[in-house]
Amino acid sequence: MFQRTIVTSMALALCASTAIAQDLPQAGTDYYTAAEERLESFINMQPNTNRAKNVILFVADGMGVGTNYGIRLFQGQQMGLLGEEHNLPYDLYPHTAIVKTYNINAQTPDSAPTAGAMNTGTKQIFNTINMADTVVHNDCATEAPLTVFSEIVSDAGKSVGIVSTARITHATPAAVYAKTANRNWENEAPEGCTDIATQLIDAMEAGTVDVVLGGGARSFAPEGIEIDGTLVGNRPDDVNLIERARELGAQWAYDRTSAEALDLTAGSPILALFSDSHMQYEADRDVETQPSLAEMTEMAIEALSGNENGFYLEIEAGRVDHASHGGNAYRTFTDGIAFAEAVALADELTDDEDTLIIVTADHEHAITFNGYCGRGTPILGLCMGVQAGQIAHSGEPNLAADGKPYTVVVFGDGPGSSFVEQEDGTYSGTRPELTQEQVLDVDYLQEAVVPMNSETHSGVDVALWAKGPWAHLFGGTMDQEYIFHVMNHAALGVE
Repeated sequence: MFQRTIVTSMALALCASTAIAQDLPQAGTDYYTAAEERLESFINMQPNTNRAKNVILFVADGMGVGTNYGIRLFQGQQMGLLGEEHNLPYDLYPHTAIVKTYNINAQTPDSAPTAGAMNTGTKQIFNTINMADTVVHNDCATEAPLTVFSEIVSDAGKSVGIVSTARITHATPAAVYAKTANRNWENEAPEGCTDIATQLIDAMEAGTVDVVLGGGARSFAPEGIEIDGTLVGNRPDDVNLIERARELGAQWAYDRTSAEALDLTAGSPILALFSDSHMQYEADRDVETQPSLAEMTEMAIEALSGNENGFYLEIEAGRVDHASHGGNAYRTFTDGIAFAEAVALADELTDDEDTLIIVTADHEHAITFNGYCGRGTPILGLCMGVQAGQIAHSGEPNLAADGKPYTVVVFGDGPGSSFVEQEDGTYSGTRPELTQEQVLDVDYLQEAVVPMNSETHSGVDVALWAKGPWAHLFGGTMDQEYIFHVMNHAALGVE
């Protein structure tokens, strides 16, 4: 018996270490060989256990698994592909996970506590930022601040940067530095509390935040005050936070020209705010005045890389979220492509050996993809039928039970609902007879079931992709706050 056990163990070991050749009829297909190549790369993969000099957290606001699917197909089809075979840069990252996004008191999450969870390692209360679970929303007296990752790494000698296409005082970027009982206290707060814009300049003065690129200049200057002739402040007090930042030695930029004049190697703080409120959607961006997300990413990495101790950089594609709230998938997907381009550039500018890159989202939206569509159906178009005997779709739209065509993308709720408020206050309506030209228009609002002025978030899980030091610690289904713990361990060795 003992001898048989030894022989069996040796045989198993031999099978485990030697690939068995198989002569299969499918072995010559492109799909089969591509999968074999990916398998080989994973077999040969070794965990990277280096200390992470740099940590880059990419957050595409509102980009769950479904939204990412739409972005992938949209970009692939713009490249002349059918779309389904395309991969976004981070789709091929070696380590992935599924992330639960709920808040302590909310099944469907808000961006403030979800971003806060990623920056503190614990779940938080709906509509609050970086506060303990004893906080009551909108009650300044209950504030109980938590320590954020930016404070931890800056104490360790690293630099910290924030990039966003939203207002820099908005929920996701604010979670890097702010602590508040109400995410909406962007430029004013009740007595005893500090508004978010002031907290940012406080963080710059404390050395917790070094590089800031995004929108939202209005919260940093008094109401009606012109900022360099292009932007206008709306603070209700007389405090000019831009001047205060300059007095602290910060470089200031407000458009592309002034940004190009920044000395990114000077080592001084940078405050660059390119719009009064949110930056423009990528589809509408004035390239003469506003840099792209990729361009801001490059600027931030160059500025932060001067610190030999490394950096923490959070980069948010904030307007992916806003376009979905507006029920307009075209702008959701175009801003998603801009996000993917920023990820690709950051990957190119850094080294996998010492930089942990994490790509994820704070939450998903109430977006749905209808079937049964043939290959290559325009992701924003009508759902075309599957055609036997060929790969591409039939060219004829599928019809719903009402005899009308329908689009691939719809929203569960939102401003595109066919149910319209009538004079008596009730809602009624029927589905329109849609045409391909109509639904492919840049401004088309996808059909929605529930009428809402603003489409809502969804509680559905989001994905995470990662590469670099300790990225192998991501996997399976996890809670959102776990992201902080991997970053903390990778950068500082903290268990």
